[in-house]
Amino acid sequence: MATIKDVAKEAGVSIATVSRVINKSPKAGKTSIEAVRAAMSKLGYRPNANARALVKKNTNTIGVLVSDISDPFFGSLLKAVDQVARDNNKHLLIGNGYHNADAEREAIELLINSCSESLVLHSKALSDDELINFAKEVPGLVLVNRYIPEIAERCICFDNYKGAYMATEFLIQNGHQHIAYINSDHKISDAEERREGYMQALQDHNLPCPDHYTLDAHLSDRGGKEAMIELLAKNVPITAVVAYNDYMAAGVLAALEESNIAVPEKMSLIGFDNGLIARYVHPKLTTINYPIGMMAKQATQLSLKLAKNEEYTAENQVFQPTLVKRFSVNKIHSK
Repeated sequence: MATIKDVAKEAGVSIATVSRVINKSPKAGKTSIEAVRAAMSKLGYRPNANARALVKKNTNTIGVLVSDISDPFFGSLLKAVDQVARDNNKHLLIGNGYHNADAEREAIELLINSCSESLVLHSKALSDDELINFAKEVPGLVLVNRYIPEIAERCICFDNYKGAYMATEFLIQNGHQHIAYINSDHKISDAEERREGYMQALQDHNLPCPDHYTLDAHLSDRGGKEAMIELLAKNVPITAVVAYNDYMAAGVLAALEESNIAVPEKMSLIGFDNGLIARYVHPKLTTINYPIGMMAKQATQLSLKLAKNEEYTAENQVFQPTLVKRFSVNKIHSK
């Protein structure tokens, strides 16, 4: 692994100059900055976060990475982190990753360079190895909704597989035998795990799961609506739908309403997340509760303790789904 001495040698400058560039000192000249950055890039060198924090004496921030700050799901995550931060006289620095590896990497680098000793990351696009390397550099790094065995003690995750299994089985228990699934088109573990849970529930009950019963769609109400329209156009003989999240389920509801298909009388529907929208669509949406606020709170408390090198065992590292029954599922009887 390259050191600051290696960077100084490669750039042809002193170690002090490298330090000034790293810490963005106004005394660093343009030529020196360019030379040092080129050397760092060539050598794959990234300054140690703790060393930077000691130089700047800036330890009052918590860095948070989310996929999209405009998504209410991540709004709930941020609110929970902020509550813990305020209790500890900290402030938030926030980065968006958009399920994109380059964007996630850039945001994490920025948070580290801003000397955040505590990092709470919802990272889905970066590899396990990259996140492990970041964790080695930042003792206060904790992952939310991601499990990596090598740093399991720093992971606060959710059983997505069980949640989808639970949703599908609830429909089966209500007499449904032809159940469609509308999944996210993001290539992330959540989507894979939920699809697997859905399929396993069908298999365990000896029910059909043909390929045309499942669709991948954009992670939004529009995506859910378009997917449901496609299912209707295929004339798929289904009586129920499981949606990847509540916003996609809301789009499904809109498509069914426009086609004069009553929910739940003619089509049952289950969402995922138990977001605010689930309580205000009509009919109110049966869904799977995803306790992201509790998870984020736990992750932040763990992050703060790790940053201080204090002993701390998370109360719960794998959170479990629960079914929230409302009015979008109807019981049907076999003929």
